[in-house]
Amino acid sequence: MKTRFAITLMALLPILAACKAQDGTANTTAPAEPATPASAPATETATPTEQAPAASGETAAAETAAAEATTPAPAPASSRPTGPEPVAGTDYVVIENGQPFQPAAGKIEVAEIFGYVCPACAAFQPLIGPWKAGLPSDVNFVYVPAMFGGTWDDYGRAFYAAQSMGLQEKTHEALYAAIHAEQSLKGERGRDSVEDIAKFYAKHGADPKQFAATMGSFAINAKTNSAKQFAQRSKISGTPSVIVNGKYLVKGKSFPDMLRIADHLIARERAGKAN
Repeated sequence: MKTRFAITLMALLPILAACKAQDGTANTTAPAEPATPASAPATETATPTEQAPAASGETAAAETAAAEATTPAPAPASSRPTGPEPVAGTDYVVIENGQPFQPAAGKIEVAEIFGYVCPACAAFQPLIGPWKAGLPSDVNFVYVPAMFGGTWDDYGRAFYAAQSMGLQEKTHEALYAAIHAEQSLKGERGRDSVEDIAKFYAKHGADPKQFAATMGSFAINAKTNSAKQFAQRSKISGTPSVIVNGKYLVKGKSFPDMLRIADHLIARERAGKAN
């Protein structure tokens, strides 16, 4: 299903000019260059290490065992920034008095401000999902739903309701697929009701009545208010937006370029902690 979803999203890329909030508060423009397919890496591929000619017999076996014992495991892609050092104002914007969304001791935070109804965010997910999975242990990745009013807010509340029920991780890509590939949910094509959204999560184990009630709860409202304030403090101009440690709003010429720049900024924050 993930492959079919990725192929469908690639077909949509030429029309991903913008995801505009219903109330007009934000013009969520996608990066100018199209995203690469889901199978492409988020960063440039490192040059493979040359292999020595194979030895024979017991010598070859001994050399192989020694190499496996002494060669360290390759570092995650995000710990090996590629390309030129990013430039302030061109590749990223420094956020004045910026703070992480969910500060965690000893962790570098990467936040993606996204909207389930945004086609550009749906196209970004096949790249940022694998990139997120490969982040080093000192990086804390958080999704932050954009609260632009209307159906954006409904899906933001659904995100936090799913998170509270332990369903967010396993439904994140499936919800993008339901809106943009399968079109079993309307997204911005016509506002889905709370009941419609709850029915989607019921397919993944939620009680629909409990889910709808949770979406409107005080605890979820508090979380969505925090998400909205974070986006306002970060002065985002669209979705998807990537913010490193609350300090840097990534720009970039394309989706892969955004992740490349984020890798550099993560490394910069890591070096700053070490000094």
